[in-house]
Amino acid sequence: MALLGAFFFGFVPMFLSAAFVNWLDRYEKEPKILLSGAFLWGVVIAGGGAYILNTVFGIGIYVLTGSEGAADFGTSSIIAPIIEEGLKGLAVLVVFLMFYKEFDSVLDGIVYAAITAMGFAAIENVLYIYRNGFQEAGWEGFWTLVFIRVLLVGWMHPFFTAFTGIGLAIARLARNTFVKLIAAPAGYIVAVLAHSFHNTFSTLIGGDGTGFLLGLLADYFGYVIMLAFIIWMIIHERNIVKRQLVEEVKNGLISPQQYNSAISFFRTNTLLSALSSGSFRQTTRFYQVCGELAHKKEQLLRLGEERGNTSLITQLRGELVQLAPRAKA
Repeated sequence: MALLGAFFFGFVPMFLSAAFVNWLDRYEKEPKILLSGAFLWGVVIAGGGAYILNTVFGIGIYVLTGSEGAADFGTSSIIAPIIEEGLKGLAVLVVFLMFYKEFDSVLDGIVYAAITAMGFAAIENVLYIYRNGFQEAGWEGFWTLVFIRVLLVGWMHPFFTAFTGIGLAIARLARNTFVKLIAAPAGYIVAVLAHSFHNTFSTLIGGDGTGFLLGLLADYFGYVIMLAFIIWMIIHERNIVKRQLVEEVKNGLISPQQYNSAISFFRTNTLLSALSSGSFRQTTRFYQVCGELAHKKEQLLRLGEERGNTSLITQLRGELVQLAPRAKA
């Protein structure tokens, strides 16, 4: 029963958090298959790989030093951040390299990084809740770890890995060669440093709980800054859609009412109307295409032809023509 409970509280909150992150990506959502793959990568590759490598290096440090304290510090503050952020970041790198056309904005980098990290957090929470909670202190330990891992620090891994996603996205969109080269490594380094800072304060400084509280305070300060940055990026994406779809309205590809829905953050009434009329799939795809078209036009303007931007714009406009008659506004 405790193991099933650990899986429930490990995975269900992270599924809900991943859904929330996907919801925040309002104007140009990522393919669900890629998001599912990122989450699964976090569970299996990043989670499983980190457990093995952290254990091996921790044992190695203990063998070399004979000190349990040195092994704990080396693993928590140095080895784990490097390995875990590297394995989580690899998923974002795979999307960056293999699905380049889907990597359209800084927000995309954050989304892929966060959802990969949520997969990692899910399996790590299962381990902590069951092993460190239930097996060490029974049901009291179980609920204590649920409270800490799910409620207090549930967003820590997405926060850390978001920096890697931001770095890769900047490298994707930058025109300056130096920025392209330095952005991804810089993002990974910041992710490692943030992770190391959290682990050091939370587990090793202040045995009376002071370190944990200081680390938690620093975490939440970082969360607020990251949330503000995400809101700013959402507004930035809205402005891209707002600016780039004016031409489609002038050319009659979409109506002014559809344009207003395309730049709306919520579209609740639009989707309810589509659901009642049986055109929900066409309507949701229509606004997805609007977002994709706006971003590709922006990339053509900023980065030039790149990897077939003009051809993609033509294809998206063709799909828009087909979908527009049934898309609700």
